[in-house]
Amino acid sequence: MERLLPSGSASQPEPQQHQAFSSPVKQPAAAGAGYAQATPLRSPKITELLGCPAAPMSPDKAPAGGAGMGGGLGGLAGGLPSSPTKSPSRKLFRYIAGDAGTPTAGLPTQSPYARGPIGGEDSLAASLASPSRMLRKIPRAPFKVLDAPALADDYYLNLVDWSAQNTLAVGLGTCVYLWSACTSKVTRLVDFGEGGAVCSVSWSQRGSYLSIGTDKGEVQIWDATKCKRIRTLPGHKQRVGCMAWNHHTLATGSRDRAILLRDVRSQEPYVAKLAGHRSEVCGLRWSPDDRELASGGNDNQLFVWHQQAANPVLRFSEHQAAVKAIAWSPHQHGLLVSGGGTADRCIRFWNTTTGQSLQCIDTGSQVCNLSWSKNVNELVSTHGYSQNQIIVWRYPTMQKLATLTGHTMRVLYLAVSPDGQTIVTGAGDETLRFWNVFPGPKAQGSGSDSGMGSMMRTLIR
Repeated sequence: MERLLPSGSASQPEPQQHQAFSSPVKQPAAAGAGYAQATPLRSPKITELLGCPAAPMSPDKAPAGGAGMGGGLGGLAGGLPSSPTKSPSRKLFRYIAGDAGTPTAGLPTQSPYARGPIGGEDSLAASLASPSRMLRKIPRAPFKVLDAPALADDYYLNLVDWSAQNTLAVGLGTCVYLWSACTSKVTRLVDFGEGGAVCSVSWSQRGSYLSIGTDKGEVQIWDATKCKRIRTLPGHKQRVGCMAWNHHTLATGSRDRAILLRDVRSQEPYVAKLAGHRSEVCGLRWSPDDRELASGGNDNQLFVWHQQAANPVLRFSEHQAAVKAIAWSPHQHGLLVSGGGTADRCIRFWNTTTGQSLQCIDTGSQVCNLSWSKNVNELVSTHGYSQNQIIVWRYPTMQKLATLTGHTMRVLYLAVSPDGQTIVTGAGDETLRFWNVFPGPKAQGSGSDSGMGSMMRTLIR
């Protein structure tokens, strides 16, 4: 197999695209949705996987070790093309099952929730005092299941991300694949071969550029529309397990305990280095107003940094295990939620304006991911040891709206569709499962240009 070296490759043909998900059963068209839909298959068995070596499992406690990117990011306008890659001997992301509803389109341009007080007693009391509502019915089964051979069972990695242009990026071993939710086509973007395993993938906010972190400490930025590598960014000494975009700024976190802020328009590999964690950085999230960065580490710490500040402005030490799961509320300014690993199992809410701890929920199992709905005041969590479940919560009461099961190993990966209604989860069982969990946006979000609305994060200013 021909392999892509980390840098300096000559001009080569673009990667092949593969027509995926062939099935003897004709697939029905999705009504009003921009997603390729699966017809339920007769057999629920996992199809034959690719002959790729599976990544070793790791616990959640291990030794420490854009928009408008003119000028081609750092002056490299032409970019570097990818190396040619051979088609997989067997089809990637083959359909396994599908037995629930289909996602619907609908894309809000702003949050239906006004900026206001965060959580705490006032909002909780108001919620409890409101008339009781019927619980929304959430399908308990995924509407689509895909094979993801060699999807690593590693708590510290972030190998799945869904772009604003409706493309899923998945890191499998040494390869990164792109799966179109509109056409179901699969493209192998890159195979690093001996150049390193993929440890993280992250889309820029408009979904044109994909950053890839490797176990060699490198970060590569790719133009996904042209399948060309734009540049390779050094700086980290060990694997890069998490990344977060903020327009032209890309934050990267590593096992070397550092967070690097990179201005992709600059020729410098990074513009700031944030030091504070005493172990691997495994979670990074920018606030909706792009002014603050939350970071979680294997040192059980949760930090909040002002952009390019040398030291964190807030330090939260209540978690008793690694903090990978981090999410900012798109509905209430300064509301941050975090989740702890196996020894902690808690979801905690924070007011970053006052530094106050608001609420703590013991979930009973390892918290792997958290994400807010941008359409309603709800959030979803995914879990590992010992339940391997997905839970949809109503905030601030933290009433469980649904508990979804099906993964046979811990649910380490989570991404949300551009319209905010569908989630995809990935696990060490080497499957990707698609679920309809959140309702559509409010009526004011509809319109002829609503498709673009889902491509941008809701900002609360």
